[in-house]
Amino acid sequence: MPRIKIYSWNVNGIRAVHRKGALAWFLRDRPDILCLQETKAQPDQLPDELSDIAGYRKCFVSAERKGYSGVGVFTRRRPEAVIEGLGIERFDREGRTVIIDYGKFVLFNIYYPNGKASKERLAYKMDFYEAFLEVAVRYRDEGRNLVICGDVNTAHRAIDLARPQANIKVSGFLPEERAWMDRFLAAGFVDTFRMFNDSPDNYTWWDMKSRARDRNVGWRIDYFFVNEAFRKNVRGAAIHADIEGSDHCPVSIDIAV
Repeated sequence: MPRIKIYSWNVNGIRAVHRKGALAWFLRDRPDILCLQETKAQPDQLPDELSDIAGYRKCFVSAERKGYSGVGVFTRRRPEAVIEGLGIERFDREGRTVIIDYGKFVLFNIYYPNGKASKERLAYKMDFYEAFLEVAVRYRDEGRNLVICGDVNTAHRAIDLARPQANIKVSGFLPEERAWMDRFLAAGFVDTFRMFNDSPDNYTWWDMKSRARDRNVGWRIDYFFVNEAFRKNVRGAAIHADIEGSDHCPVSIDIAV
């Protein structure tokens, strides 16, 4: 079966990482698919070098508010369909979701909300989780295989962050957020990184202000999930902490289709 390599990266501003030269690895290695979150750019604001990359199609979804949120995909594989958003206006106005149908699997690229700002934003985050889960289960129950990636903004277990006890009351490690992840996995989805690696100290986000990356005091909040039936197609999953340019690092998955 052909192999497909997919990367996912919260770039915290695509124009910023491009200025830093931090996308050089992508242009050099040319993975089959690159999913980006928190692009913070409208499609017409993409740098010229990223607007037309030979061999790639691009699918970008932006927030109504400029310089905020946004997701994008560069793909060498031809999509059968591209769906922008979950179909729910209160979520879709923030440009958090693009769903790409490749026939043999459906790719969800999602920038899940952050709940740290206020109780209202935490409620919004939990509502988004529920809406996403309903859509994902619907696709799965229709017999589709799913690959779901993005910045989930929650560390699932104590092993997934350096200081769990200090963050038990912080959004991103709250009991209700972790309980939702339990429910999501119990609904028939798999955390692909933990299929291959159950060791601590594997993180994807570090606080920039405290230079936490230098000390590897981080959180694993960026994931690839697949539905249980597609588990057998997963050949590898990795965290690429050597790639810098954002407060997150990329994660990847290798699948056979």
